[in-house]
Amino acid sequence: MDTFAPDLDGFHGVISVRRGEDVLGEWAVGVADRTFDVFHTPETRFGLASGTKTFTAVTVLSLVGDGLLSLDTPVRELLGTDLPLIADDVTVDHLLTHTSGIGDYLDEEVDALAPLTLPVQQLDSTPAYLPMLDGFPTKFRAGERFSYCNGGYVVLAVIAERAAQDVPFADLVARRVFAPAGMTASGFPRADLLPPGTATGYKDDGRTNVFELPVVGSGDGGAHSTVADLHRFWVGLRAGRVLPPELVERALEATTADTGDGLGYGRGVWLDERELVMAGSDHGVTAVSRHDPETGITVSALANIEVPTFARTREAMQRVRESVGGAG
Repeated sequence: MDTFAPDLDGFHGVISVRRGEDVLGEWAVGVADRTFDVFHTPETRFGLASGTKTFTAVTVLSLVGDGLLSLDTPVRELLGTDLPLIADDVTVDHLLTHTSGIGDYLDEEVDALAPLTLPVQQLDSTPAYLPMLDGFPTKFRAGERFSYCNGGYVVLAVIAERAAQDVPFADLVARRVFAPAGMTASGFPRADLLPPGTATGYKDDGRTNVFELPVVGSGDGGAHSTVADLHRFWVGLRAGRVLPPELVERALEATTADTGDGLGYGRGVWLDERELVMAGSDHGVTAVSRHDPETGITVSALANIEVPTFARTREAMQRVRESVGGAG
């Protein structure tokens, strides 16, 4: 294990290295709940922030597979008169690939940690997000370029619910992603009613993040999971248990070769050379899970503080490949 031990300096959370049914290495450091002095374990649940978008994309693709949506479906068909500033030519695929050009309620090109414009306790369902999504002018013509869009993934959750005859988004993800992948510890808990074994998120000033994030997540964030479940997700996705093979291919194909930082993007999945990546960061949340399809190795790092993690997991994956090698 020591041959590929990750950098744990300043880290508070869990880092896991898995392949198949084997745990190649696992490190749990720091405190999950400072009030009650509860320490992290490998089973601790963490918020995933924008890592949730991977599950959103897969849920939407599952609806495509069932014929309830298509990639070319104009979003307006399902929005009706809601969010009138979204252009009529914006499609489901534009939203999935961050090429829609719609205005964003949380534009990371401006301020990734800007305060929400509605009280967080009001955001207790996907439809409750609609007033917060409204009123943002188009940034550019649909399909023109890549621009990461949080609001676009909430819109995906809105239209997913409507396409599925008003099934709540969290239930859609549970049925279409978590259950078939065997992710028994994953879900969308209320921030003010976290289940046992869930890490509390902490800001840099030591306060919790309960007043910073929606009380219930939606398409762009708020899912919680464990390192074991994230490995199960990658394995289940690639094995065809979550999506049929042709839609797995659509999820993982590069729709933008370089998003501006050397990473490519598929549909809900970042592409770091040969590795598939889900990643998220927000107030009191850091989450990265990367999977190497060639070896079957997954490296996940989940933290309940804001701490640099992306490069940490990349380096850990390289060390694991050098130490273990072999095919998945």
